[in-house]
Amino acid sequence: MTRQSHIDSLPTDPASGWVLAHVLRMDGYVPGEQPRDGRYVKLNTNENPYPPSPRALEAMRAAIDERLRLYPDPLATPLREAAAERHGVGPEWVLAGNGSDDLLTILVRTFAAAGDAIIYPMPSYILYRTLAEIQGARPVEVPYQSDWSLDAARFATEAAATGARLAFLANPNSPSGTALKPDAVADLARRLDIPLVVDEAYADFAEADCMALVAELPNVLVTRSFSKGYGLAGLRVGYLVAHPDLVANLTKVKDSYNLDRLATVGAAAALADTAYREQTRARIVATRARLTAALRRLGYQVPDSQANFVWCTGGPPATAVYEALKARGILVRLMRYAGHPPGLRISVGTDAEIDTLLAALGEIVAVAGGSTS
Repeated sequence: MTRQSHIDSLPTDPASGWVLAHVLRMDGYVPGEQPRDGRYVKLNTNENPYPPSPRALEAMRAAIDERLRLYPDPLATPLREAAAERHGVGPEWVLAGNGSDDLLTILVRTFAAAGDAIIYPMPSYILYRTLAEIQGARPVEVPYQSDWSLDAARFATEAAATGARLAFLANPNSPSGTALKPDAVADLARRLDIPLVVDEAYADFAEADCMALVAELPNVLVTRSFSKGYGLAGLRVGYLVAHPDLVANLTKVKDSYNLDRLATVGAAAALADTAYREQTRARIVATRARLTAALRRLGYQVPDSQANFVWCTGGPPATAVYEALKARGILVRLMRYAGHPPGLRISVGTDAEIDTLLAALGEIVAVAGGSTS
């Protein structure tokens, strides 16, 4: 066969000819908008509005030298040791990742095969569905109750009935910002005979966390991110804490060098700078309270948030408000979930950014005349 005949035999639509059928059917995860210019007040992707720890920046600058020609430590040992020290476990309990999303991917690849079920509450982090679909697994979604609590008995029954191999729980949850208390999470874990991944991306802003459950319940794994509490979203760092037997097998699945040298040293330094983290946390929590109260005065329904964002429903049509804010140079996240009205998820910015948002939103709501979504 000639070279030309090879070319003639290629599909005219390469995607339908080569891409796996289940990938063709996927919508894919759509991240929040990242504008390329700086003209927006950016309150749409839950980044920390304050800069990273000066100690983290200093550590990364010091690591920029000729050693960048070498591969990094494949296990990100300095970060594992810093996380282990913080949580009172050995380093063998910790796995580092290229952001917590990398860790979620590793977990799906480790525990679920094509055709298996992955279960999680909904509305929640949309990426769980995407990761299940990439794996060819079946997403099983259990609705939260109207007060954002979770019926643990129903969840466990669904897990057993569908043969689920893995469960996710975002806690605090997105988009609601609400959190189940550790004893409620423990009750859920005890009802399950599968791994329960407690995704604590926003735990730095919560009143409590579930890290202590890892040592108590072997099916609990906890993931953490540096994108929110530490202002390092651009660095892409996270870690999980789990029983060492699980970590040893998760390590087999991760990319060879999934965390670079700068991210490793920067995150370790940030984790050690607890005073700086507490300062920025206090500022964000205070602004969150002020933002929540102001939004409620405007007529929005806003659950008490344990995260660095708030969830708004019940005001004027959310899509129109989103567009009106964007036209004024303010980005928030418009979110839609099947069976629920659209809502606005608003990140907690600086006080100046929130003042700008509230002034604009007050004018928009006044013009809308308080019409509901």
